[in-house]
Order: sequence, then structure tokens, then C-alpha cells
Amino acid sequence: MLLSIFFPSLATAQNNDGGPFSELGITIGPSNFLGDLGGHLGKGQTFLKDNNFQLTKLSVGAHFSYYPKDWVGVRLAVNIGKLEGDDKIIKGKGGYEEARFNRALDFQSKFFEAILVGEVFPTVFLEEDPSDLYHKLRPYGVVGIGVFHFNPQGLDQATGQWVNLQPLRLEGQGSAEYPDRKNYSLWQPNIPLGVGIKYWASDNLSLGLEVIYRKTFTDYMDDVSTTYVGNAFYDSHLSPAQAAVAKRLADKSNNGAGGAPAYGQAGDKRGTPQNKDAYYTFGIKLGIRLSSGDNFRNSTRCPVIRF
Repeated sequence: MLLSIFFPSLATAQNNDGGPFSELGITIGPSNFLGDLGGHLGKGQTFLKDNNFQLTKLSVGAHFSYYPKDWVGVRLAVNIGKLEGDDKIIKGKGGYEEARFNRALDFQSKFFEAILVGEVFPTVFLEEDPSDLYHKLRPYGVVGIGVFHFNPQGLDQATGQWVNLQPLRLEGQGSAEYPDRKNYSLWQPNIPLGVGIKYWASDNLSLGLEVIYRKTFTDYMDDVSTTYVGNAFYDSHLSPAQAAVAKRLADKSNNGAGGAPAYGQAGDKRGTPQNKDAYYTFGIKLGIRLSSGDNFRNSTRCPVIRF
């Protein structure tokens, strides 16, 4: 005889087999740039000191995760978004920040990334039954590797159009005059580092919040890194039309007007090459558990008792 009996307690317990499982999910949230442009009072710094919240943009993504054990997982994710930087938003008070404000450069860039990260859930070792996920809250750490694509653009105030900056070689990249400045690739590696917290609304549905910082190995996400090369460089290396655009985008300062220092001469400081660019995202995550090894059963399915 075959009987099917519904017991709420058993419905929760069915997935507690401790086996591996996978997850599919989406992420949405703000993204911010950390680089040469923009910032706050004093000298420009890396990490969050010079974060400009008013330039926050949106990023979205999707991920697939595999958890061989309850305390560790591997995630493959793709994300797209936008980043911006702008010197003109700085509120100067007479310090080092005035130089960046008077420089008056700006940029925007869409980005695409693919990252492979490991997730570690240290509090699992403190749980009595790690395989029971219902209503659990788990903090975790993230570290991995990735690759991303970017394409910096500057606003041409004469036309109101955003112009791709890399082909203009505004700091002399790839020229004989500046052999140490190579043409930079729009594809670059990164290292994602972050923390998050995951809440299991049910055994098969999770919600999460996480912050992931991307360490990069380029200083040209905003196309600003070293020194000005001067207008003569553009006249000798670009077409007349391109040279005119390059001159407008390379130097947007007021060139000494109002008593401010003049910029734009060959050799003048334009950026800080020692500080590589970075970006970060704050993600709101939704995950759906797909499987639990060979023993997976949907939690809505009733247990079967055989006589």
C-alpha cells in the first residue's frame, strides 16, 4: 500500500542531505569608480576616501554558483554597468584638491566583466545542522579573478558629444617620444575582493547583500595617468580634425584664468600613475537553488511512506 502524507516538518527536512548543490541568480545595485578623477579634500587617495556618491551608476548581472560543501562555493558571474569620474564636482577649500578641481577633466565608461570567485561561509562551522537552510543568515567573504572591458569617453564641450578617448592617445601612448607609455588594452584583468551576507528565505530561495571591490592593473580606466604632452604632439600625430578634438579633451582647465595655475604644457602633471584605478559594486542578490546532488527533491513534494 502506498500513502502520501504531508508533514510541514518533513518538507523542510527533505533537503537536509548535506550533498552539493548549485544556484542560479541575478544581482542589481550601484557601482562607483575610484581613480584619478573627482575625489574630496586633500591629496587624492585610493580606495573609499575619494568615493563620489553623486556619480553612482547602476550595474546588473547574473551568476551561477556551485557549492560542494555548505561552507564553500564557486561562483561564475557576468556583470554590466557604467562608471563616471568628474573633477568639477570637487568642492575645493584651498588644499591639494584645488589642483584636481582646476584640471576639470571628466570621463564615463560602460563596463562588462566576467569573474570567477570563491565564497567562504565561516559561521557554518558554528551551526548545529548546516544542511538546514531555512531562515538562516550567513556572512561570507569573496575573492577571485576576473576580466573586464571598458571604453573611456570624454565630453567634448564644443559639440556636446562623448568621444572615445583611447584612439586619441592623449598622453602620448604608443609614440616614439614616450616609449614607456604603451597603448593600453580595453580588456584588463581584475581581482574581486568582497564581503556579503546571505539570507535563506526558504531552502531553495536566498537573498543577499554584498560589496565587491575590483583591484585592477591599469591606470587608464579614466584615460588619465601621467603628464600632459602638449598640443604640438597632436598636430604631429593626428589628423587636423582629430588633433582639434584631442586638444579640447586633453586639457579642460581654465589655463590660469582667475589666478588659477596654468595646465596643459608638456611635462605638467596630469595624473598619478602610482595609483591604479579601481571600481566597486554594491549588489542586491537573488538566488534560486537548482539541485542538491543525486538526492535533491523539491521541498513542496510530499514525503512517501511505504507499507
